[in-house]
Amino acid sequence: MKATQLLRQYRYGILDFKGASLHSVHLEAADLTRINLTQADLSDADLNDADLSGACLQQANLTNANLNNASLVGANLSEVNLIGADLQNADLRGADLSGADLRCANFHGADLSSANLTDVDLGGTDLTSADLTEAKLAGSDISVAETDGAILDQLNWGGSERKQENTSHHWVTWSGE
Repeated sequence: MKATQLLRQYRYGILDFKGASLHSVHLEAADLTRINLTQADLSDADLNDADLSGACLQQANLTNANLNNASLVGANLSEVNLIGADLQNADLRGADLSGADLRCANFHGADLSSANLTDVDLGGTDLTSADLTEAKLAGSDISVAETDGAILDQLNWGGSERKQENTSHHWVTWSGE
């Protein structure tokens, strides 16, 4: 699916793009609030400055995606693949990232306050200067991430809130189509 086709359908009120193939799509500064991109392939996508507030990106593949300055306030990013993604200065307040793979992702300066980071893989993640105030981190190891200058006030290490514990990741991978 091309960016123009998605944006046209979105403008007509179509919000469900579950499983869409959007590899390397350019959606810079797009308003995609409340869109459903569950299990979509957004690997290498350019979503710089995009508004994805309230969006559902559950189990989506965002490997190496550019989400600089994107708004993902209250978005569902559970079990998402954000390996190598760039979320510098992104707004993820209250977002659900439970079960996500955030390895080597760049969250430099991102706002993750009140975000659900339960059971996430933070290996090599850059959380430099990120705000994690009141973030939920049950089952996550923040010591494997870079946290220089991060705001780590009132972190919640309580019990897991995931619906299914000990589940494997269910990411969509790009098939080259």
